[in-house]
Amino acid sequence: MTTGHGERQSSPAFFTAVLTFLAAFLLFLSVPNIGTVVRAARADGVPGSFTAKRVECVEHPGHESCTWSGDFLSTDGAVRKTDIALYGADREMLREGQVTAAVDVGRENRVYGPGGSMEWVFTAVLLLAALGILYAAYSRLVRYLLRARTPATADR
Repeated sequence: MTTGHGERQSSPAFFTAVLTFLAAFLLFLSVPNIGTVVRAARADGVPGSFTAKRVECVEHPGHESCTWSGDFLSTDGAVRKTDIALYGADREMLREGQVTAAVDVGRENRVYGPGGSMEWVFTAVLLLAALGILYAAYSRLVRYLLRARTPATADR
């Protein structure tokens, strides 16, 4: 479609398709993690201990982000994970060789402290953003279809 000045306008169908793709991508990122982040928030998993081996830090403008890697051993000795990260442990929280309580909630590369985590917040934001995008893209269509269907249903 062109305007009077020869410029092309993007079609509403293309815009809706882009929004749908973006929402689907956000759902792809968030939905598979819902169970794990809820378990992490509640520290609901296999209790054990984390032994700190090394800390790796990345400098960002204005702050530093650090991760402690080490080994996890469940309290009953049945679960052993090596070279795993302790979520939320900063540089000053641990020292090499220190043992601290941890919970394995089923993540392949991460365990959590017994107080849980706030990781669910990011997943919830992604999920809400996806639902908001889908609402923006399809709410008019749904309302139109519901209005178009209502008179036919009332005649029966």
